[in-house]
Amino acid sequence: MIPQIDQEIGISVYTTKSLPVYGKIKQNENDFSVSEVLSKKAISSFENPNGHAVYLLTKSGIDTNHALIDIEKRYGIVLKSLGLKDANAKTKQFVYTYKKLNSLEKIEGKKYLAERVGFTQKPISKKYMLGNIFEIEISDITQSLPSISDNENFLNFFGYQRFGSRRPVTHLVGKSLIKGEYEKVLDYLLTFSSKYDSEKNNEFRKLILEKKSESELIDLLPYSMDIERNLLKQLSIDKDPKKVIRSIPLTLRRFYVQAYQSFLFNKTLSMAYEYEEELFSPTNDDVCFDKNFELGKYQNDPKQKLAIPLIGHSYYKKSRFDYYIKKILEDESLSPKDFFINDFQELSLDGGFRNTSINIQNFSISKNVVKFQLPRGSYATIILREILKPENPLDCGF
Repeated sequence: MIPQIDQEIGISVYTTKSLPVYGKIKQNENDFSVSEVLSKKAISSFENPNGHAVYLLTKSGIDTNHALIDIEKRYGIVLKSLGLKDANAKTKQFVYTYKKLNSLEKIEGKKYLAERVGFTQKPISKKYMLGNIFEIEISDITQSLPSISDNENFLNFFGYQRFGSRRPVTHLVGKSLIKGEYEKVLDYLLTFSSKYDSEKNNEFRKLILEKKSESELIDLLPYSMDIERNLLKQLSIDKDPKKVIRSIPLTLRRFYVQAYQSFLFNKTLSMAYEYEEELFSPTNDDVCFDKNFELGKYQNDPKQKLAIPLIGHSYYKKSRFDYYIKKILEDESLSPKDFFINDFQELSLDGGFRNTSINIQNFSISKNVVKFQLPRGSYATIILREILKPENPLDCGF
């Protein structure tokens, strides 16, 4: 039985046939840790005497976006990351200054610490990020955890965090941006309630829905609702939804549109698996990533990994997955050209590719602690949903 939350984010299948183990994750602050892995070439480039400052950001209880926004507000330093890490984990990742400038050795906040590890002459490229190492304690399991062999393949779905976890709304915001439904964008961001979210948060959204004055609501909102607070401030100044939306940081606006693209990818991957497409071994004319993450046609190389198109206004249509993509877009009442957003051209998506499968490495189990490494862009929660098969993932810490 596929949980409802999985279906809401486009996932309707399991890769594995193992029985449910159930169990819970993230029951304590240190139960879930993530450490970014960079190539040796990237690490050696940090030895420059000046340039773009590189920091190792350690955080807990705050996601990457909010940590970097807080750093910019408090210290005036604009930092870029190679990937987003969510709030419900102890994480370590590399971030770097957008410009070459004199920088602090240490940047500290309530929930994060960034320590400078060197300088690089060029911004760090994502191609140097090899992946992430995860160490996760699982509690309340009903039977022994199944072992996983190195290089075992799983479907490479986007995970719950991509869509807002307890409030799976980011892809809905993205769809509304693409369709030009800007009032709906604000409604989703301000008033969309989820049965998975806390009762307190849903109560705040109910107050917003009751159309109380913006100034009254601003004082009531908790610190965690910073996006909502900003939107209400903007609405108190100007009711034009496009102007209000532009007040959202660009990285977040892009994230919403990309989340919808991710939802469509999950739907495509699920449908292709249900139709028994071969998803773990590429065939002639397939597009693949090689071991260096370079994209190209299948060359009978066992190290190549099959890729599925990510939908955009000029996405690659000459693949065996175009049938599924066309059907999904028809169901969504959209066409590829809609991903060019005239009013917000900076949010337009031209397309791309993503691996169909996750290649897990260095998997180990010690009592109820699992440790493994995944390539960049893959989600540990997708591996854990296959192992545990929880009835309600969000109640179990996902």
